[in-house]
Amino acid sequence: MSEIESVAVVGAGFMGTGIAEAVAVAGMPVIVRDVDEAAMGRAGERIETSLARAVRGGKLSESDARAARERIELTTSLRAIDQADLVVEAVPEDERLKLSVMEAIAGVVSDGAVVASNTSSIPIAELAQAVSQPERVLGLHFFSPVPVMNLVEVVVALDTNEETIARSRRFVERLGKRPIETKDRSGFIVNMLLVPYLMAAVRMYEEGFASREDIDNGMKLGCGHPMGPLTLCDFIGLDVLYAVCDSLYEEFKRDEYAPPPLMKRMVASGRLGRKSGRGFYDYG
Repeated sequence: MSEIESVAVVGAGFMGTGIAEAVAVAGMPVIVRDVDEAAMGRAGERIETSLARAVRGGKLSESDARAARERIELTTSLRAIDQADLVVEAVPEDERLKLSVMEAIAGVVSDGAVVASNTSSIPIAELAQAVSQPERVLGLHFFSPVPVMNLVEVVVALDTNEETIARSRRFVERLGKRPIETKDRSGFIVNMLLVPYLMAAVRMYEEGFASREDIDNGMKLGCGHPMGPLTLCDFIGLDVLYAVCDSLYEEFKRDEYAPPPLMKRMVASGRLGRKSGRGFYDYG
C-alpha cells in the first residue's frame, strides 16, 4: 500500500493555503491551484504571512520556514496536479461549484490518486459521483486555522475503500494532526454538535435576551470555552456558517439547524465576521 508523498490543493483561499502550509511544513511537496494570477498572488502573501507568524511564535525556525515555502508551488494550471498522490478540493462551500471541481480533478489525476474534499457539511457521496472511482474518494475536513488546529475529520462515504481510509489516516498523522473517523452525513461530528449551539446563541441575541458580550462571557467564564459563540461565528465566517446550516437543515429538517433570519440579513449586508471587518463585532 503506497504512502502519500505528494499533494495538490485545488482552491487557494484561507483553508486551501492553510492545508498547503501544513503539508509543506511536514516535509512534502504541495501544488496549490486556483483560477487566476490574482488569486495566486493573494495565496502567496497569505502563506508568507502565516509562516512569518510561526517563526515569530517560535513554532518554526527561519530556515524551516524557507524550506517549507520552497515546497509550495502556486499555479493556475489544472494539469499541474496530475501526478499528486492526494488531491484536496478546498473551494467555497457551494455544492455545484464543488461538484464541478471534483469532476475537473477526476479528469486529470492518476487512477491511484486519493481524491478528498475539505467540505465542512456537504455529504461526500454527493461529491463522489463526479469521480469515476468513488472508492478512492473521502472527506478530509480540516479546521481553521489549519496550521494551528490539530484535528481532521476523516469522512468515510458509502463507497470509500479501506486502502483509501488507511492511506489518508497515515497522511493526517504525518501532518502531526489527529484523525477522527466519521460516517458520511451532513455536518459530520463537529458541526453537527456545534451548529445548534451557535444558532441558539444567535437566536438569543436576535431576540434581545442578552447582550452579545454577556452571551459570550457566559460561555467563556461559565463553561471554560476559549471564545464565546458569537465571537466564534465571526471567526468561522457567517457566510460559511450559513452554508453549513443550510446543508444540515436540508439533510435533517430539524429547527435547531436552521439559520435565524438575522444571519441571512447579515450575510446579505456583507457582515461576514472577521474577514470582512464586521460581524457580530467590529474589527475595523
